[in-house]
Parts: sequence; structure tokens; C-alpha cells
Amino acid sequence: MRWLVTGSGGMLGRDTVDELARRGEDVLGLDHRALDITQPEAIGAVLAEHRPDLVVNCAAYTAVDDAETDEERALRINGDGPRLLARACAKSGARLVHVSTDYVFPGDARTPYPEDHPPAPRTAYGRTKLAGERAVLEELPAASAIVRTAWLYGVHGRSFVRTMIDLESRRDTLDVVDDQRGQPTWSADVAARVADLGPHLGRGAHGVFHATSSGEATWYELARAVFHDLGADPDRVRPVGSEAFPRPAPRPAYSALAHGRWQEVGLSPPRDWRAVLHEALPLIRKESLRETP
Repeated sequence: MRWLVTGSGGMLGRDTVDELARRGEDVLGLDHRALDITQPEAIGAVLAEHRPDLVVNCAAYTAVDDAETDEERALRINGDGPRLLARACAKSGARLVHVSTDYVFPGDARTPYPEDHPPAPRTAYGRTKLAGERAVLEELPAASAIVRTAWLYGVHGRSFVRTMIDLESRRDTLDVVDDQRGQPTWSADVAARVADLGPHLGRGAHGVFHATSSGEATWYELARAVFHDLGADPDRVRPVGSEAFPRPAPRPAYSALAHGRWQEVGLSPPRDWRAVLHEALPLIRKESLRETP
């Protein structure tokens, strides 16, 4: 198959291109400078030139707080862009994997949200991402998948895990929020899930899938795990409430996602977040040290 990955300059986009290339797939990655998904003529030209069998849309407006006062622009990228991309895929015969987020849910659950749980976003960012989900499912219902993920960290780019690695060497103690619960997820694992799912699209698999690690943690528990794996004292991390770090966009108190749909395509549930972090941390730390002047 020929693959096209939009938003390939971001954390997940880079990992998706790398994962597909590692598997020997024919893959082209385009960052936002190479392809603006809000421009239908540009999308049409790219699909006509490269004729991909499968498109993975990692392009997104991800500034959660900024979206509260910039919702119109966020909606163009997160809502209108996916619609235009899905429409072009329908015309060209390509299948589409569209990456979405836990922010489509209200964050008030006590058990992981299943894939078919009714969305009810509480932020501008969540509303724009839900608009993108609905657009893709409307334009390309039988040949698309929505892959929701959350709490991403990776070797490339900024993330909470990367910040904890950097701060561990510069702070005696750290205050970290302990009243928000989710699933720390390595972007490389999500990329592998996308690569596994792609060939099933249009052959019975479509709709919504959740690509987060299994298990649950608070940010505080994640920070302690990072310190532990770095060989530092986890007790240097101190728990605080969300009120200690007020933000324009409210963070969900609970954003764990269930993974039931993977079995339908013959894939096992995602790995536990602790085991994944233990594997990923040396790679992230190595990249962090390499980039440090």
C-alpha cells in the first residue's frame, strides 16, 4: 500500500512515518508547510500526484488553552480540515485514519470511556476535535477510522515526560497535579496501532478506536514513575490539586479510554503504561541529552 501521513512534523506524525518505513511500507510524510489540510485544492493535488491507498491525518490544532479564545481557527484545522481530507479521500478511493482525542468526553466518568460513549466536550479544543470526528464519519463512513488517544509523550517534541526528565536534574522538588487521571501513552505505540489498523479499513473495520496505554495514573503518579526509572527519589515529587495550576481550558478529571474494539480486528489490547514507560524512557532521555547544549 501507499501511505500518506499529514502533520508529519509533529510527535505522532513523525513516529507514524518512522513506523511505516520500518515495516517497509511506501510512505510519504507531509508537514503543515507541505500540505495545509484547510486548502481543498492542495489536498486534491497531493492525492492526485501521490495516489495513496491510505491517509493518516495527524495534522491538528493542539494548543488546548489557546483554542478557548481562538476557536474559529481551531475549528478550521480540526473540523473543516478533516472534512475536506475525507471528502478528497472518498473521491480518490483512499481510506483514512483520523487521529482524535479524549477531550471529546466530559471527563466526569469513573471507569474508562468505551468507544461508543456519547461525546460531550467541555472545551473549545474538544468541540473542534469532535467536529472533525463527525465530519470524517459523515464523508467516509465505511472506509475511515477515528483513533482517539491521550496523554501522549514521545522521543520527539515536548511532553510531560520530557519535562519531568529535564526538571529532575534542575529542581530539588516538584509539585505535580494528583487529581487528574488518565493513561500515559507512548506515541510510538500509537503509531504501531495505526499501522496495524490501516490494512483492515474498508475490509470490515471502520469507526472509532481508542489508542491509549492500558492502566491508569495521575500526573503525580506518572512523575513519580519517571523519577523512579531515572534512579531519582520519587518522594521529591509532591502531590497538589489542579487549583495550583489554573488553566484557561479545564482539564478533564478522568480521561481513561476503554479498548474493546481492537479485538474485533484481531488485535490484542494495548500494553500497560508502566511497562511502556520503562521501555521508552531511555530513548527519550537520550534524545533530551543530545539536544541539550
